[in-house]
Amino acid sequence: MFRNIKSTAVAALLCALAGPVLAGCDEAAESSDAPTSAAAGPEPISGTTKITVDGRSVNVSCSGTEMEDRPVVVLLAGLGDGLDKLAGFQQTLSAKGRVCSYDRLGEGASDQPGGPQTFDSAGRILTGVLDRVAGDSPVVLAGHSLGGLIAARYAPAHRDRVAGLVLMDATPSTIIGDTTAAIPESATGPAAELRAQSLAVYGGENPELLTMQDGEVGDAGDIPVEVIRHGQPYLAAVPEYGAALEKAWAAGQDKWLKLSSDSNPVTAANSGHYIYVDQPDIAVQAIERVAADA
Repeated sequence: MFRNIKSTAVAALLCALAGPVLAGCDEAAESSDAPTSAAAGPEPISGTTKITVDGRSVNVSCSGTEMEDRPVVVLLAGLGDGLDKLAGFQQTLSAKGRVCSYDRLGEGASDQPGGPQTFDSAGRILTGVLDRVAGDSPVVLAGHSLGGLIAARYAPAHRDRVAGLVLMDATPSTIIGDTTAAIPESATGPAAELRAQSLAVYGGENPELLTMQDGEVGDAGDIPVEVIRHGQPYLAAVPEYGAALEKAWAAGQDKWLKLSSDSNPVTAANSGHYIYVDQPDIAVQAIERVAADA
């Protein structure tokens, strides 16, 4: 079921069931954590390596040099994508500072989750990753699709860690309700299949075993937030409901602006769901603005 929905453009809108993961990563993989010193702490990660968080192996990649006046940028991929999908984008960003990414449990080269996951358990893994790649320093989280949803749910409860957010066509906070409202239970054909598959994915039938719940947009204070939405509709597969789904997605992006009193909306006019692939310059500029302000 996952592979069927993952292959459609419609699925990209509904919780970002992405296209094929790009093969290979530019950085060499390491088999274990870098050596540690009791006095100095662990060496900074360079390239791709495995760390242990909550007893699970998590694949992490870091590149670039940490700057004293710039927070570490941490990238979060969409559902069905590993850090290798972000490799080229990460390399571009790392020219101006330190950038890291990781495979969530169930994705890429990380361990499978031990059971069903929630946003809370996904957040604990994220905390463990931040502890290792940034220590006590603040970070900017830049998330695509489901990665954006996780980042946006995480930031309000971790104001001491998150200094800024960039949401790249982030999955809306009310994606389940949006889907059921836009595609009625009486729908037939491809629309009915899309509805059923989407709700199954949101209910945990996905590689991360992540069970999603709708929720209110939290308050992250006055941190800089950039909310980037796609500009090219991609719902021709369900024309009778496509307009309603696009409208709900756009409304979801507007809701993310409530995260902070310093939020800024951006539209990637020539981009589909994969903004950092279709128009990487817009995503890079947004991250640079937030990193500078943070």
